[in-house]
Amino acid sequence: MPRYRDLFRTPEFTPLFLLGAAQVAAQTVSGLGLATLVFRATHSPLLSALAMFGPALAQLVGATTLLSAADRLPPRAALTAVALVFAAGTAAQTIPGLPVGAVFAILFLQGLAGSVGGGVRYGLLTEILPRERYLIGRSVFNMAVGVCQIAGFAAGGVLLALLSPRGTLLTGAALYLAAALLARCGLSRRGPRATGRASAAETWRTNARLWSARPRRLAYLALWVPNGLIVGCESLFVPYAPERAGLLFACAALGMLAGDVVVGRFVPERWRGRLAAPLQALLAAPYLVFALDPGLPLVVVAVTVSAVGYSASLLYQERLTALVPDELSGHALGLHASGMLALQGLSAALAGGIAQLTSPATAMALLAAGSLAVTLTLVLAEGRRSDGTPSGVRTARARTGT
Repeated sequence: MPRYRDLFRTPEFTPLFLLGAAQVAAQTVSGLGLATLVFRATHSPLLSALAMFGPALAQLVGATTLLSAADRLPPRAALTAVALVFAAGTAAQTIPGLPVGAVFAILFLQGLAGSVGGGVRYGLLTEILPRERYLIGRSVFNMAVGVCQIAGFAAGGVLLALLSPRGTLLTGAALYLAAALLARCGLSRRGPRATGRASAAETWRTNARLWSARPRRLAYLALWVPNGLIVGCESLFVPYAPERAGLLFACAALGMLAGDVVVGRFVPERWRGRLAAPLQALLAAPYLVFALDPGLPLVVVAVTVSAVGYSASLLYQERLTALVPDELSGHALGLHASGMLALQGLSAALAGGIAQLTSPATAMALLAAGSLAVTLTLVLAEGRRSDGTPSGVRTARARTGT
């Protein structure tokens, strides 16, 4: 079974890992600084929230217009350029007197660039790692995201206290510059995975091609919807328990870390296909207890156990990569990342709307029930496949683009 140290002995894995970690830290620190800056300027909770989720929602636009570039650009040059775009945009947001409209225009451009960058990064991972090590590689990336988000929010809070929102943004810009340096100096020059010209029309054609196969549709829906609804639950931690929200976020990060370690490192390959749906059900089921107005100890346990279920995304990502031709791996994984972020933003907005009409606890229970219903529906849809073709043959056909 692959081990973590084997990954870091693989050429180029370490710089790609550090590049991703630096970008997550930069995004977390600068997002906190920008949200604070926007709130102080506008006193609008909505605009402050959009300052955090704006780039994620903009990625939905990029996924429908620019994503074909993910496989048609040299990875090193593309990742360096994307990091520089984020660094320049983040630094520009510190200009005194910059109109709020200009701030959101910059966020939109960063979101477009991010939609391509995610596809390039995860497509490159499929080239760096052998296929049998892809799952454990993604588990390490996922763990780094959780750790960097926790550290980034903590560091951002300290920077806001010691410096200012603009100083915090400049720190984020410096981290993006470090990411650009890691991409330029740590990665080797590689050619594009696909030929042809990138365009919106090509993006639409490739999206349609990826969406045309029923197994890929089910994999995308499983990656986007159930998890997105639970992120909507987590977005209500602050209104649910203002004094304990930090504890709940930390518990969720701990559960996600534990799940990624166990699934990425210890689950045998023969079990993976069977565990995906049960883990996704585990992600939602504990939140049903919020309907009973539980005490804090039970809430802490529920949130921690639930987050273990996020590891289901590793198994669905592995399934998706097996169903996609090599020359489309960057586009396919970029579509997954952009769709996931967009669903998370939309679910947070949905959760906030329901909570406004009812209560945070009720909203979390309803979204959890919705997530369970989607998971069950996808399991039933998977079971209704009636083509009679063995899965290995289906995978082989998908790898050749049929």
